[in-house]
Order: sequence, then C-alpha cells, then structure tokens
Amino acid sequence: MLKQLQRWKIQLVAFLAAVLAVAALPGLVQPGAAATTIDFVTPQWVAQHSRDASLRILDVRTNPLDYISSHIPGAVNIAENTFRGPNGRLPVQFWEQQKIEALFQEAGVNNDSQVVIYSEGNSILGSTQVAYLLERGSFAGRVSVLDGGFKAYKDAGLPVTKEFPEYDKGNFTLTDNSDIRVSLDEVRSIVRDRSARVTFIDPRPPALFAGEEDLFIRNGHIPGAKNLPWPSFTAGEDNFHQLKSLDEIRALLARREIAPEDDIVVTCSTGREASLQYVVLKHLLGYSNVRLYEGAWTEYSAQTDLPVATGRDPNV
Repeated sequence: MLKQLQRWKIQLVAFLAAVLAVAALPGLVQPGAAATTIDFVTPQWVAQHSRDASLRILDVRTNPLDYISSHIPGAVNIAENTFRGPNGRLPVQFWEQQKIEALFQEAGVNNDSQVVIYSEGNSILGSTQVAYLLERGSFAGRVSVLDGGFKAYKDAGLPVTKEFPEYDKGNFTLTDNSDIRVSLDEVRSIVRDRSARVTFIDPRPPALFAGEEDLFIRNGHIPGAKNLPWPSFTAGEDNFHQLKSLDEIRALLARREIAPEDDIVVTCSTGREASLQYVVLKHLLGYSNVRLYEGAWTEYSAQTDLPVATGRDPNV
C-alpha cells in the first residue's frame, strides 16, 4: 500500500510539472490572464500622457495628408482600412493573424503598451474597429479610444504637430481570441434554432436595415434583429466621435428591452459599424455576453439558404 501511494505521488508530481511546463509556453492564453480592457479617454488625458514611454498613439485616419498636416504629438498614422482586404471569397475582411500582428508591430505596439486610438471625419467606427482588433489579438494591455476624436482634441486647444515620431518596431505578439466573435456557421445555427435566445443588434441606417436600398446581393436584415443605428450612441451631427453619456445609452437600451444578461450578437454591413456597439456594450456598460459577427451582411446576404427579413424597425 505504501509503495502504491508513493507511485501515485510520483505520478501527481509529474502531472503537475507537465501542466506548469505547458502553461509556460509562449503564445498561449493562460486561464485568469489579464484580458484586454477598452475604455474612452478625454483629450486632456491624452495631452497629459502623450510623452509617456509606454503610450502608443495610433492615428487611424485614412487620408495620409490629414495626418501629415496635423496630428497629436507622438501619434503614428496607420489607416483603419490597412487591416482589411479580400480573402478569396469576400471583400473587406480582416487579414490573417500574421499580417495584423505585423501591422501593429510596424506601428510600434508592444505587448506592454497602452494604446490610444483616434480618428476624425464622419464616424468613430475606425477607432473602435482597431480597438476591437487588439482585443481579437488577445492584447493584454489597456486600449483607449479618444472620446470626441481629433476634432474634440483640436477644439480644446491642445498641442498638435507636423513632426513624425521616431520609434522602434514593436514586439506585439498576437494570439487569436475567437471567443469574441461568431462565425457564419454559428449564425446559421442560431437562425435555424428557434429556441435560441440570441439578440441580434444591427447598427446600420434604417433604410439599409429595411432593405430599401439595392446594395447587397440580397437586401434586408437577419430575422428578429433590432435596429439601433450606431449614431444613436453618439452626440450625432455635433460630433460623431463623442459618446453620449452612459446613462443615456442605458436608457436607450432599456427602451429597446436589451438587458445586460442577454446573449448579444452585433452585426452590420462589414463588421465595422458593429465595433462601436460591441465596445460600448461589453467594455463600458459591462454586458456579460456580447460578440461580433465579422462577416456581417456582406457574407450573410450571399447565403441563399438563410432567410432575409425586410421592413423598418418600428421602435427606431
């Protein structure tokens, strides 16, 4: 009996050693490891911290001349559309992991960086899309979106520059986090399973949601989806980069009967519009189960076996 106990002890020690060895391997996501956090910061915060050694500011505007003419000191320009392209089947899909990892490295992002993202123009969506991509890549640091975008920063009279920063290539190592998104097969299963209690949120404009515009292979929306146009989360025409107060957004969600405990999938045209509501629901409001359908209506509309609904959401 004593010898048997000794053998069990040796086997247990060997098993624990093997577990620890696997846990030490690079590139694996450890249980309990720090998850990506995404928040919004003020222009004043960015100005105060722009010289922090660990801070990497990403200017994701798509026109390089906008960046060249004026940008936040220390900001690196990496256009939001750099991260997407054709995948042999669909347009504007996220590149494979290695390319996305390389792009962030070339922008100087390290594994221990804090990243601030900003844009300008008619939507905040480029900023939230890049923030989502960092979480998708299991970035373990803090990601912040500049509330109000470059417009709010300039309106506050904070310093801008034409100088280009010098920096070393980053060491960001990407590990795919598939838990935050759903695939076409998962969407197909949800749509066909009438007992599935999943809330689809579609942030596209009402006319596109309704199928009134002849844009896609088939036009309309996923049956049962709720239309919450993404600008409803922002200050609107005054500044589409400025969030409404979280209390206002909570009230909007309550009116639409969308609860924090709901199983939510956000879906739009190409995955870009959905990123804003994904970030706000999950990271700012603490909704516990929010995922994004990256293929979005571009992919869904091409599947002739899947149903399409039309008509406007009467609650918008």
